[in-house]
Amino acid sequence: MQTENTLISVIVPIYKIDKYIGICIESLINQTYKNLEIILVDDGSPDRCPEICDLYAKKDNRIKVIHKENGGLVSARKAGLLASNGEYVGYVDGDDWVGAGFYEALYTAIVTSDADMACAGQSRDLFDRSVHFTNSLPSGIYEGEKLDELYRNMISNGEFYRPGVTTYVWNKLFKREVLMDAQLSVDDRISIGEDGAVTYPALLAAKKVCITDNCAYHYRQREDSMLKKSESFANEAKKLKYLYDYLMDFAEKHNNEYDLIKQITDYVLSICIIRSGGILDGTETEPEFTPYGSKIDGKKLVIYSAGTFGQQLMNRFLENSRCDVVGWVDDDYWEYRRCCMDVDPVESITKHEYDYVLIATVDRILARKISNRLLDYGLSKDKILIVSCEETVREKLLGRYLNCN
Repeated sequence: MQTENTLISVIVPIYKIDKYIGICIESLINQTYKNLEIILVDDGSPDRCPEICDLYAKKDNRIKVIHKENGGLVSARKAGLLASNGEYVGYVDGDDWVGAGFYEALYTAIVTSDADMACAGQSRDLFDRSVHFTNSLPSGIYEGEKLDELYRNMISNGEFYRPGVTTYVWNKLFKREVLMDAQLSVDDRISIGEDGAVTYPALLAAKKVCITDNCAYHYRQREDSMLKKSESFANEAKKLKYLYDYLMDFAEKHNNEYDLIKQITDYVLSICIIRSGGILDGTETEPEFTPYGSKIDGKKLVIYSAGTFGQQLMNRFLENSRCDVVGWVDDDYWEYRRCCMDVDPVESITKHEYDYVLIATVDRILARKISNRLLDYGLSKDKILIVSCEETVREKLLGRYLNCN
């Protein structure tokens, strides 16, 4: 039985977050599990992050600082991993923080179950509000046939689109040997979906996995990251192609075990729809596509959700004037207003004259929950539209998104 003498390395990539990094480091210093190696990777940050990191290194001998030229998140994580010595490895993003017992709880879970990897939930912290999220697959120990079932659902858990295990590396604890190849093999050019490129190969390398409902990882939804860029999706399509090619190569090396190709297709396609607003212009050979069907042309619409998908959907409608958006609603409306976004509370839908409400999520399970809530407001079921992306067309659609230019 391992004890607290076992070293856990925690890798913190850092770039342009000097307003937040102190809170992150303090949360690690004050962990109840004391045998930590805290590796701060300054990825060429142009602000005061380098000074802050060096200051903390003087205060706590568990802290190691790496200063490197800016190379992106993947290269920073690789540098941290190569400099680490822990038998177990975790990641924390430098603008997030963790509850005091986070690593002790994960360590206890992974050791008592003799697992190679522990997967937790997380809390999303937006201003003064914290919301807890857990994995779709239930908590427990996965090995043998049960682990095979996890593999068949880890990237895409049946419905379009919901993962069985969240993509994030930062709410997990890895045994070193399952992480090394998974992290070091990742293409440095991947800058969208870089977590999934590590998490799923690492899971497939594990012989036993522990899923826990621990939500003590606090993901900070920063005000400056709530407002998404409206740049051409063509630029992001190039980045997503790196992710897709890397994961497909991984699937082929594993002979498409556990239907990996289909799972990867669903995963990358969902990112494409979210980050593009889902609208594909028609060509001479291909019809126009929207994830809600063609019935929205010329209609009065209300958009539900001001997240990435909702914002990009709004941008696409403003660009082509194909529809009249008469309302935009979100449960966190007041927080989006603080970002100068014209968003109203959900109940304001009843004050609008509209043809359809578009629910801007690719998660059909969540979309149904939202739809049921809207029915309670008195909305007609046939006026609520959710994303429809039939399985038979997903591969072809993905090809169109990735080849946008």
